[in-house]
Amino acid sequence: MLGRGLRVLGRAIRTEPRLFVIGTVGSSLFGLLVIANAYVVGAVIGHVVVPAFTERRAGTAVLATIAAVFLGIAVLRVAAIFGRRLGAGFMQFRLQARYRRAVTRRYLSLPPAWHQRHATGTLLSNANSDVEAAFVPIAPLPFAVGTIVMIFAAMVSLFVTDWVLALVGVALFPALFGLNLVYSRRMSPRQIRAQRLRAKVSAVAHESFDGALVVKTMGREADEARRFREQVTELRDALISVGRLRGLFDPLMDSLPSVGTLAVLLLGAWRLQTGALSVAELVSVAFLFTVLAFPVRAIGWVVAELPRSVAGWERVQAVLAADGDLAYGPVEPVGHGPAALTFDQVHFAYGEDAEVLHDVSFTVPAGRTVALVGATGSGKSTIASLAVRLVDPDSGTVRLDGTPLPDLSERALAAATALVPQVPFVFDDTVRGNVTLDREGVDEAAAWAALRLAEADGFVANLPEALETAVGERGTSLSGGQRQRLTLARALAGRPRLLVLDDATSAVDPRVEAAILASLRGADAGASILVVAYRRATIALADEVVYLEDGKVVATGTHALLMENEPGYRALVTAYEKTHAAEVVQP
Repeated sequence: MLGRGLRVLGRAIRTEPRLFVIGTVGSSLFGLLVIANAYVVGAVIGHVVVPAFTERRAGTAVLATIAAVFLGIAVLRVAAIFGRRLGAGFMQFRLQARYRRAVTRRYLSLPPAWHQRHATGTLLSNANSDVEAAFVPIAPLPFAVGTIVMIFAAMVSLFVTDWVLALVGVALFPALFGLNLVYSRRMSPRQIRAQRLRAKVSAVAHESFDGALVVKTMGREADEARRFREQVTELRDALISVGRLRGLFDPLMDSLPSVGTLAVLLLGAWRLQTGALSVAELVSVAFLFTVLAFPVRAIGWVVAELPRSVAGWERVQAVLAADGDLAYGPVEPVGHGPAALTFDQVHFAYGEDAEVLHDVSFTVPAGRTVALVGATGSGKSTIASLAVRLVDPDSGTVRLDGTPLPDLSERALAAATALVPQVPFVFDDTVRGNVTLDREGVDEAAAWAALRLAEADGFVANLPEALETAVGERGTSLSGGQRQRLTLARALAGRPRLLVLDDATSAVDPRVEAAILASLRGADAGASILVVAYRRATIALADEVVYLEDGKVVATGTHALLMENEPGYRALVTAYEKTHAAEVVQP
């Protein structure tokens, strides 16, 4: 653990060497001034105070000189402390900011499949408490390094002063380091467990808050409170275990320098009687031992936090080293207007599970609307994800205007395609912010044009502040249908050449949905459309239907043709229609 912790500190030093040097120089200067102050105190007592008692007087000039010396040392110590804390503080916070940005960028670059395997609360913990924990030892690190310099200088000065008293330091300092080592080994598993439990508490809390509506409507408040209480209690017990060990360690660290001071006084009194030591030297050494306790604690602070640092660092590194990135090519597509989408013998499976798609081939011609129809689990949403390259197929090819999607640049792919998912996500922002997303070229006129295409301009115009209306977290001030239309407008505002709708209008009134699809098929939309559809009215508006069963394309053609020739398709669409009719008449 000590070795792993030192490697984390080494990485931090290499990342911010200048700030580390500033902090270490300040700390080292502080340590040397502590030693100098001890010897100045000894000299004042031995050569000024003791003679003053004998002669019953002290010169004003001498006292002024002593005051000036102490004041000068104090000013230098303040400057040293400022440098130490400035270097350590800036170093710690810059490292935390750097790695929070790195973790966040990694989250954004990893595909949805990776995110689906990790709880959101855990990911929040990685970016927050784990990053913070990884660099907790940075705050006392320059102080600890300066303390080592101080200890080395103190040992040299002790041997120069009196070799017998120096032996006390020879015995004391290894004991301090040994105690720190034992403490680190015992603290390590406790800190690692506590850090893991922090992530579990965060995950449970986020899930409960995110599912607050379900929790309230299903009467699960007591069960969620119990589940959270169990995790928090386990974390509390883990932290108490950490505190108990620290409570045992801290008094021992405090007592060792005091024992050293007592030994120095006993040995020093004997050495003083033999004439081997002067009063000034004895006072200097004794005072030095009394002021060593606090700086030496800095080493203990670093060692104590190393297990937590290692636990946080390894959890952060697990994110940064995660694989599954989608590599992008250099191709920038030429041409404008609707793009053609082609699936050619595509196979896909989630991890080691059975294949979801088997030899899927179909085409969305440029400017046309194609509906994907199939029972639940037939692979419709997977096709939607493949169409905008949220994932790549295991085999086969997905092309946009004849270019395989992996050959397109990331910017080009984002500009050419847009996906409106089943569950609309609305940011805690204004309507304008949700539609434009601060994209270049998406101004107010473009926002209103997109809202009109999505049949959302009417309700937006009636909001208290129209485009400037704040919609609340996840769009809580809007209805389900309004959220869907707002997210559709967001996709349209970028003027994509291919629009993929994954059941994106399920919460919208059928008449509004028909108007939306009619607008999208018009010249103003300028996009080919691939729509996952359930309602007969939606399906009938498509130019062509791709019928799926168990991840395979069973038939393609117009809605009327499939209704006539495909019994399975006819039964499925009829079942959808009956289900929707039952929902409509339900009180």
